[in-house]
Amino acid sequence: MVTDSITGERFCGKCGYVISDTIQDSGPEWRSFPKEGGSADPTRTGGPTSLAMHDRGLATIIDPINRDSSGRPLTSAMKNTVERLRTWDSRSKVNAPTDRNLRQALGELSRLKDKLSLSSSVIEKAAYIYRKALEKGLVKGRSISPLLAASLYTACRDAETPRTLKDIADAGNLKKKDIAKCYRILHRELGLKMPVVDPIQCVARIASSLGITEKTKRYAVKVLKVAQDHEESAGKDPMGLAAAALYLSCVKNSDDRTQRDIAEAANVTEVTVRNRCKSLRLDQKIDCGSRDKKSNISIT
Repeated sequence: MVTDSITGERFCGKCGYVISDTIQDSGPEWRSFPKEGGSADPTRTGGPTSLAMHDRGLATIIDPINRDSSGRPLTSAMKNTVERLRTWDSRSKVNAPTDRNLRQALGELSRLKDKLSLSSSVIEKAAYIYRKALEKGLVKGRSISPLLAASLYTACRDAETPRTLKDIADAGNLKKKDIAKCYRILHRELGLKMPVVDPIQCVARIASSLGITEKTKRYAVKVLKVAQDHEESAGKDPMGLAAAALYLSCVKNSDDRTQRDIAEAANVTEVTVRNRCKSLRLDQKIDCGSRDKKSNISIT
């Protein structure tokens, strides 16, 4: 017997007699790419699981439409039975306190994703960190919202996504101090190792909010790369450093942007921009004249 997977036919290899012409495909609905290689095959039933859902996408839902498999309406007695089954099905999903906690927390995480325009990979990482905190009992005695926001900030740091504590605090209507406190708890209890935020990644975010040209952004990136080579960026706020480099680049390319405009776009103070500009000029010997003369700046 020969099976043709393309046409869906099974036929005799000698005489060509077709036994069946409607073979059901038994392959996977979607492919997986494991890190170790090999042919790991996910199951056919349902889509991929997700940590961002409280039941990981494994639960089932009883259809609210009161019709049977052939489309006929249910009888009144069967309708009451199905309604009772729906009630118990919904109750069984959030029976444990941890399930109720996850349902509330991950629902809020979905709202923060839309407000901050984050990718699905960052949300998955944030849900994973929050689940770890829940397993260790870090949620007991603490509010859900600050701990979830701290988990999201940790995921952004790990994925090198430029989101500050103030951005997450504003999106979640929380205090920055509370999120920072929960972040320190997660960092200590879970043994997390966070990468240092690259100020070059913050340049695009500030420039896009102000409509700065690509030429100005490239020069600011050049200034930051030289500062990193000289270890001038160590221990400094990456957002403030990126704002200072952008301001120096605006002066170089005669882009009329004030320190206040750049400071507001970067969520830092004007004093921070001035101090970082001063350190960059001294380190790289940048000659920055007055804005009225619009003098050129050269990096030696």
